[in-house]
Amino acid sequence: MNTFADLGLSKEILRAIADKGYQTPSPVQAEAIPAVLTKQDVMAAAQTGTGKTAGFTLPILHRLQQEEKGKGYPIRALVLTPTRELAAQVQESIQTYGKHLPFRSLVVFGGVNIRPQIKELRRGVDILVATPGRLLDLCNQKVCRLDQVGIFVLDEADRMLDMGFIPDIRRTISLLPRKRQTLLFSATYSKEIRQLTREFLHKPISIEIAPEKPAAETVEQRAYRCDVSQKAQLTTHLIKKGKWEQVLIFTRTKHGANRLSKKLTQAGIQSSAIHGDKAQGARTRALEGFKKRTIRVLVATDIAARGLDIAQLPHVINYELPNIPEDYVHRIGRTGRAGREGEAISLVGNDERPFFNGIERLIGQKIEISDVKGFVPTHWPDKAPTASEVQKAAARRKEAARQARGPRKKTDGKRPQRSKKKSFGKKKTSNSRGSSSGSSGGSKPSASGSSSAVAARPQARRNRRRNR
Repeated sequence: MNTFADLGLSKEILRAIADKGYQTPSPVQAEAIPAVLTKQDVMAAAQTGTGKTAGFTLPILHRLQQEEKGKGYPIRALVLTPTRELAAQVQESIQTYGKHLPFRSLVVFGGVNIRPQIKELRRGVDILVATPGRLLDLCNQKVCRLDQVGIFVLDEADRMLDMGFIPDIRRTISLLPRKRQTLLFSATYSKEIRQLTREFLHKPISIEIAPEKPAAETVEQRAYRCDVSQKAQLTTHLIKKGKWEQVLIFTRTKHGANRLSKKLTQAGIQSSAIHGDKAQGARTRALEGFKKRTIRVLVATDIAARGLDIAQLPHVINYELPNIPEDYVHRIGRTGRAGREGEAISLVGNDERPFFNGIERLIGQKIEISDVKGFVPTHWPDKAPTASEVQKAAARRKEAARQARGPRKKTDGKRPQRSKKKSFGKKKTSNSRGSSSGSSGGSKPSASGSSSAVAARPQARRNRRRNR
């Protein structure tokens, strides 16, 4: 099959595909679309950036178009994703390819006001895209019924496992009809994913698109040695010297993302951080600004390694290497997409050398590593530390920092608040008495003291009742 027209999709869907300028399906699309159209369960595994999303949205739209719809707008297809960004991307794909079809779709996730989502659900939707937590919240409020879902999709199932969503998935499946089509899409085909397939799917069609190399060949990979303390300055140097206008940077922690974003902004590089602690509105604004290039640098944690679809993203920087080699592949998969060229740069400290070696073993190739003038590391012994040694050193540094900090001081918590409330009425009363006794000094203090005493009495009575 050479074109989308050979896959048996409707003319309305083919028209929407042509509007996007696509003609030839990717390998996973060429296999997944016909498989989904058979109405059997499907398990598909393919590398990040290979077009898995369209691999299930296109046949779902075709199936819903061919099937008779019941009264109203019951939810007929449900797509479950691990992150808000991925959910938004799936919704965008449905709207793009279904724009010539009369279907209603909705995306729901946490971090935003739930009321507009409830309003839209009550109006009725054909296709619902959701993250697990918000979906179950809506179901518990009896505003979301899943008893007529005919197609259920688990997208990025391996990430679902990593984020601990399996209990939520089981609860969601318990709300679905037994007779349905289940589709499971994943970037990897691990032993855990196979177990998940046996639990949730019935005699599925298995599709595995294994690339010759885990990392895309269109991505140029380089690494620079440096001290950890110099990483922020080196990042600034690379961006300014290269005149890079759109850079995605990955850090391990949320606090690290915030710190780096602040340092880059102070250096005159417009940047923003995106991670799980950010409100959804802030995350959306940051992502939109990055896509429109009003924000030059987006600093992200691995929550953004899946679901970010940025056309022609030229540069990715691994500010901190992931300790899971597969996460490296997902990170650099944000660039070099759809056959375009991209560049992935890793900043490697001495303690990260075990992770760097693990990445090279996974991708089956050596990554060129060199020094940048002015940022040569002061500590880089001939023998690299082992992962165990790195972990022990990190534990020692943490313990030393704890001892240097000393015992944590008690914060102004509930105990001071309670004592303040108990003495509030008495304090005001005593002050008012003092003011009254000193009223001979002038009428103004007497008036203020009298009013304070009157205001304090009801509060004192409430305190006494509360303490009984």
